[in-house]
Amino acid sequence: MSRALLTINTSADRQRAVAWASKAPEGTRIEFKRSKRSLPQNDHMWALLTDVSRQLQWHGQHLTPDDWKLVFLDGLKRESRLVPALDGRGFVNLGRSSSDLSKDEMSDLIELILMFGAEHKVEFGDHQERAA
Repeated sequence: MSRALLTINTSADRQRAVAWASKAPEGTRIEFKRSKRSLPQNDHMWALLTDVSRQLQWHGQHLTPDDWKLVFLDGLKRESRLVPALDGRGFVNLGRSSSDLSKDEMSDLIELILMFGAEHKVEFGDHQERAA
């Protein structure tokens, strides 16, 4: 087995993980992560980002929902790495993607968007309820 993914939901899943680990060859890498963000959380985030994008400019610029997502991800104070662009003009952000966020991290991101929106008088649609 060159690559496998197992989500632990039951004791049988946990036993399967133990069995795989005991049979794994030397040098095998095992990574444990919290469960990823949910689809309802993702939908909620994009709805909020769209509201912000439609109603605000940032330092005189209209930002797309994708742009705002990067701004808010940076606001979470997560790992951020910048490298020079290939042509030497500007920088490329090698920061995280929202698809890698855990459910708790995604909740933090949504809360950050809501707090920022409240401070800047963004009127959010009827998607304000907290996504599970």
